[in-house]
Amino acid sequence: MWLAAAAPSLARRLLLLGPPPPPLLLLLSRSSRRRRRLHSLGLAAMPEKRPFERLPADVSPINYSLCLKPDLLDFTFEGKLEAAAQVRQATNQIVMNCADIDIITASYAPEGDEEIHATGFNYQNEDEKVTLSFPSTLQTGTGTLKIDFVGELNDKMKGFYRSKYTTPAGEVRYAAVTQFEATDARRAFPCWDEPAIKATFDISLVVPKDRVALSNMVAAKTLPFYKDYFNVPYPLPKIDLIAIADFAAGAMENWGLVTYRETALLIDPKNSCSSSRQWVALVVGHELAHQWFGNLVTMEWWTHLWLNEGFASWIEYLCVDHCFPEYDIWTQFVSADYTRAQELDALDNSHPIEVSVGHPSEVDEIFDAISYSKGASVIRMLHDYIGDKDFKKGMNMYLTKFQQKNAATEDLWESLENASGKPIAAVMNTWTKQMGFPLIYVEAEQVEDDRVLRLSQKKFCASGPYVGEDCPQWMVPITISTSEDPNQAKLKILMDKPEMNVVLKNIKPDQWVKLNLGTVGFYRTQYSSAMLESLLPGIRDLSLPPVDRLGLQNDLFSLARAGIISTVEVLKVMEAFVNEPNYTVWSDLSCNLGILSTLLSHTDFYDEIQDFVIDVFSPIGERLGWDPKPGEGHLDALLRGLVLGKLGKAGHKATLEEARRRFKEHVEGKQILSADLRSPVYLTVLKHGDGTTLDIMLKLHKQADMQEEKNRIERVLGATLSPELIEKVLTFALSEEVRPQDTVSVIGGVAGGSKQGRKAAWKFIKDNWEELYNRYQGGFLISRLIKLSVEGFAVDKMAGEVKAFFESHPAPSAERTIQQCCENILLNAAWLKRDAESIQQYLLQRKASLPSV
Repeated sequence: MWLAAAAPSLARRLLLLGPPPPPLLLLLSRSSRRRRRLHSLGLAAMPEKRPFERLPADVSPINYSLCLKPDLLDFTFEGKLEAAAQVRQATNQIVMNCADIDIITASYAPEGDEEIHATGFNYQNEDEKVTLSFPSTLQTGTGTLKIDFVGELNDKMKGFYRSKYTTPAGEVRYAAVTQFEATDARRAFPCWDEPAIKATFDISLVVPKDRVALSNMVAAKTLPFYKDYFNVPYPLPKIDLIAIADFAAGAMENWGLVTYRETALLIDPKNSCSSSRQWVALVVGHELAHQWFGNLVTMEWWTHLWLNEGFASWIEYLCVDHCFPEYDIWTQFVSADYTRAQELDALDNSHPIEVSVGHPSEVDEIFDAISYSKGASVIRMLHDYIGDKDFKKGMNMYLTKFQQKNAATEDLWESLENASGKPIAAVMNTWTKQMGFPLIYVEAEQVEDDRVLRLSQKKFCASGPYVGEDCPQWMVPITISTSEDPNQAKLKILMDKPEMNVVLKNIKPDQWVKLNLGTVGFYRTQYSSAMLESLLPGIRDLSLPPVDRLGLQNDLFSLARAGIISTVEVLKVMEAFVNEPNYTVWSDLSCNLGILSTLLSHTDFYDEIQDFVIDVFSPIGERLGWDPKPGEGHLDALLRGLVLGKLGKAGHKATLEEARRRFKEHVEGKQILSADLRSPVYLTVLKHGDGTTLDIMLKLHKQADMQEEKNRIERVLGATLSPELIEKVLTFALSEEVRPQDTVSVIGGVAGGSKQGRKAAWKFIKDNWEELYNRYQGGFLISRLIKLSVEGFAVDKMAGEVKAFFESHPAPSAERTIQQCCENILLNAAWLKRDAESIQQYLLQRKASLPSV
């Protein structure tokens, strides 16, 4: 079996487990001014990259024979490595990756010759390398490298680490587990920890008799969707899926042994909500896709990380759509991934999909919405451009040619180009090698029986219209639909120039025309006033398909956020969604109104935007009610939870009263809340509750034996408004009651819950920075913590304060995130100054015109 010590999908996973948990169902799823201000604060340019060199190529591994002996009492481990190695160029030293490992002895024995003992170990700690020096030259040829070493079973959720769990009998025990992606195999044993340096592995574990040992290579599972789609069989004899108590990421696609957070794998039929079931389906689909796209074929270097993650983030939806068509999952993709990626990619501090990576700290920075969500979005666009038949043909060619090997982005383009006959590399290079995406401006003119469209493209910027001299250009696959058949493309074109005219034949004057059918193309659209006016009735009468209604609203909201149109115009459009039935459209509306609510929490008319939220959501809330109706399905359950949570948080009187009544019965055991209603009820009673309510919630948290329920409670605790209770929640976040990986969501919930919570969370992070940073050791969780905690500020001086703090408290793996957060704070401040007065006037006039209740 081919493996790479740090390849994201080939990383070795080892586990030592005690007694199994109680049985649960495993669901195996199928403006320029602003730029000057940025520069004045030193926020626009990223810091210079650290000097970095990849490992020398003079010695490489063929096979690792590794024995590990963990001590679960002292939290240490001993290791012995015998690596069959190839000396490609004579040398007297071997350079390997090594971090937090102490080497005891090392030697190299050329094949058929005497053993040569290393006379020195030079650790380059910052580069996470060790140089083994030998007294004589190692000649070209094969040989055996032997290393004895010791290490610590750390509590940082990376490398070889310890994870605390409780047995069914209530006994606290520890498991020894590994997490190697991106560059942490080197914390478990000295190795060549680079994706392109593949080798086979033989692993032995010395474990107590009462423990279970699991490794990548023990029950075969058929993966029919991927096997059929790729037309390449699953290459291993087995695959195991296992849940880990303390786990930083959502899951890790170790070849043949996929590891997950408990909440990303375990489902309880009675106590798991619909969103959790869907989440498990998507995560399992993502990780299993990696068995081919990442494990069978591995990226050559971290620059091509997106090949693994972007592709898996796209095809997970394809798989779930195949298995659960009732989820309408592709509409959800637009809200969950596509718009999220565009929000980040509109910043000056974004980065291309393909980004040069050197030092390990830079690798963690690109595990973000660009690599995952933009990557998935451009693959979705590419799939639509090529067509499914040729796309599958090209994927098979790629996987067959590069199986058991490494590949780069260009290799995928070549296979897809050969299969489709289309200029794939030329098109896709404009999307992966430059950051950002275009804004397509369109206006129309009726010429006799035809409609003439004038299209132009410019880079879309979160700060407003692009003002640079050399504007980037994209080759944009564009689809155009009309009211004659809203679900079919009237015309497909490739826009490969800054401006172009398009003629649509036989279009009546009263028919609307829309770009970007299905919201598949990765661009935003700005329509002329006349074109936009003609599209709005399609929202009210639902003649526009759901994903197009969503995309139209989201484009308008982003144009307002960037100062290109007025926010008031978007609020007026939002009111047109009164008849909207689709969950994902409501979800995106809810998200955007949440962003606006956070912004307006910095004003004295926050209550007015809450009244607006209530007015928009009340009709759908009344139609849905609290209890499921016969014939309802998955999406109805998701919509009910979303709407009731939104109304309850906004202070809708009837919703608040009913939430309190149901919460009381739940706590008393009279009528247990359904899993789908718990989050909205918990949120509502906490937001409008007191210390007693918080104490009850904390008691429920302690009593919960399912991690999904604990996480559900942790995410809403920040809704509380009292300063004293906010402090209590923040203290709880760092307590033993909260798993380390979940502390981030508790603190982030406080920051997102209210203006006072945001200030308190930022102070808490500053006061406890050493502990927090030490806990996460520069991984992606530290980036997430920073983003969740500070991005909601909307005062210029806060950008400077955040920048100054992290200059004196460096977080290398979060440097780009910090830059993005500071940029967003300045954008929020500019948005507030620009539109606050007009928003207030609109809300007050609207309120005065409504009939009194």
